[in-house]
Amino acid sequence: MLLKPVRWKTFPRDFLRIQIGFLLFGLAISLMIRGNLGTSAWAVLEVALAPKLHISIGTMTVIMGFIVLVGALLMREKLGWGTLANILSIGPWEDFWLAIIPSIKENLILQIGMLLLAIFLMGLASAIYIGVDAGAGPRDSMMLAIKRTTGVSIRTARAIIEVTVVTIGWLLGGPAGVGTLIFALFVGPSVQFGFKLFNVHPHGEEALIPLAPED
Repeated sequence: MLLKPVRWKTFPRDFLRIQIGFLLFGLAISLMIRGNLGTSAWAVLEVALAPKLHISIGTMTVIMGFIVLVGALLMREKLGWGTLANILSIGPWEDFWLAIIPSIKENLILQIGMLLLAIFLMGLASAIYIGVDAGAGPRDSMMLAIKRTTGVSIRTARAIIEVTVVTIGWLLGGPAGVGTLIFALFVGPSVQFGFKLFNVHPHGEEALIPLAPED
């Protein structure tokens, strides 16, 4: 059984909560993109590919989510309704916020502020999303599948994925920069703060930081 059972009694509340998480997730990614200091690894690749395919960044995020999902399914990773909600929701929220937030250049103080706010919001969004416990996002599912099938650690599996993704994205002209490194260093502590703030207690290895667009 590759799909987790749905908790129907709490589904309306869980769905609303997870959408709030995805809204904040999309806002965080959009702030990084518009801040022009560098984005998360997956956003680097998606921003690079979107104009080449003549589609929006949010649409590219959805397509990439399904591509990664197929890989996770082929590796027989167990998924939940939250996995599909992740794929279908974060991209549209990105497009929504990108249409509102202007691109900022040559204003380093504001750009740094946008980056730091994005990291903070990513932590809150991750804690909200993970706290619903409706299944890992597609990128986390792939990471778990690599760990399970190869025996490498979660840290190694994540590093392999992110280094590969950001390298490809950078070679294609994606927005890799100092902000990409800063995000990688501080998103973990931000998520940990979110866990404490919302009293989230991850269960096992499936409650992980979304790679995000997931993450």
